[in-house]
Amino acid sequence: MTSIKPVSIGDLHLGGTGPFTLIAGPCALEDLDSSRRIAGFMKNLTDQLGIGYVFKGSYDKANRTSVDAFRGPGLNAGLDILARIKEEFSVPVLSDVHDVSQVELAAQVLDILQIPAFLCRQTDLLVAAGNSGKVVNVKKGQFQAPWDMKSVVGKLESTGNRQILLTERGASFGYNNLVVDMRSLVIMREMGYPVIFDATHAVQLPGGQGSCSGGQREYVGALSRAAVAMGIDGLFWEVHEDPACALCDGPNSLYLRDLKALLQPLLEIDAVVKR
Repeated sequence: MTSIKPVSIGDLHLGGTGPFTLIAGPCALEDLDSSRRIAGFMKNLTDQLGIGYVFKGSYDKANRTSVDAFRGPGLNAGLDILARIKEEFSVPVLSDVHDVSQVELAAQVLDILQIPAFLCRQTDLLVAAGNSGKVVNVKKGQFQAPWDMKSVVGKLESTGNRQILLTERGASFGYNNLVVDMRSLVIMREMGYPVIFDATHAVQLPGGQGSCSGGQREYVGALSRAAVAMGIDGLFWEVHEDPACALCDGPNSLYLRDLKALLQPLLEIDAVVKR
């Protein structure tokens, strides 16, 4: 496999020879209690399985289909929830930043600043995130070729920041549909940084239900197995206690009860690939 620059957050290392890291949580933060329950479940499960864990949850989903859709608790309340999760469960936390004005405040709490897919070309946002000194995870845009991410990496590197993660989340394929080109995982990893596969957004059907997006969670396992076989460094999953009642991205979110059975074969594949 390509030699890459590992990214470290405390005792967590992405890009080494150990098992992949799991980045997982609700699409949008709903409230503190549900976030605690999800984080506690995930921390316990990943500790059992011996894999690194990062809690993710968006304080604001700014690109929802409908103006009436739930977006999350907002910047200040969301960062407060994330700070509590980070302290209580001793896990790194990740959320999206949508604007340069959010970066300084978000960096006071977040371990990983995430650039949403639709904003992956926004130079000012990338530079601000890079200048924060935090780990920056960039979602590859649905409109972006994998080799185009080299320019994204260049913008971040211009700040002197080498704490970079690149995430594949599928490419637009006609209307209301995404497809994953597994070659992109290899192509982006050849840029020298850890690569994450966002399996739950890859099965999203953008705007597929008219006023909201649909999803096909039944394919998350198969796509995750394929991605792990390609030698990725991390998986990104949206998970929920009851996806049918989730306030955001329920159709492509995974049930907590299904996660152990999904993760065990992935770890077996990962061990073979990295041996």
